[in-house]
Amino acid sequence: MTTTQPETGTNRISFLPVPDEIEVPEAVRKLWGKAEANLGFVPNVFRAQAVNGEQFLAWWGYFNLLLNKEGFLSNAERELVAVAVSAANRCVYCAVSHGAALREYSGDPIKADAVAVNWRQADLTERERTLAAYAEKLTLRPAEVTEADLTPLRAAGLDDHQIMELVQVIGMFNLTNRVSSALGFVPNAEYHSRGR
Repeated sequence: MTTTQPETGTNRISFLPVPDEIEVPEAVRKLWGKAEANLGFVPNVFRAQAVNGEQFLAWWGYFNLLLNKEGFLSNAERELVAVAVSAANRCVYCAVSHGAALREYSGDPIKADAVAVNWRQADLTERERTLAAYAEKLTLRPAEVTEADLTPLRAAGLDDHQIMELVQVIGMFNLTNRVSSALGFVPNAEYHSRGR
């Protein structure tokens, strides 16, 4: 499959060429169409990862399950974790795109912007601080994580299902951050105004 980069320079969305609609599997085209209908745009991460369409769809299936379906953590908590992980990894795409989602779910653009830079300076509840601290430790110092790190989570009211989901969301964002950063994914301009 040959791919073509739609634009160069400031309009470039990935270090790799991005496939055109006719070059991707039908399921990818359908997902792009659904995103366009729901969001008003196709996220650049959808376009950039479609270089390998089947792998992209596998990633999307798990990502969608963790972030967009009914879960054990609230949507705002999952997005808080996504932004805290992305900030720790300095992943521009995910900090911006999930910062927009956190603004929408929390209704607090100031909090979301602060978490994207340094969660310690954000106006967080004690539970949110516990989630952010654990997310940062597992992201930056995974070899130091022990069973004792679950104690503050339990003290903040998390049960086993919530802890498992928390770990899965942290893992998903570490994966996604690395792909996005390694290939220079650029967030859509639309994210900057969402939830403000």
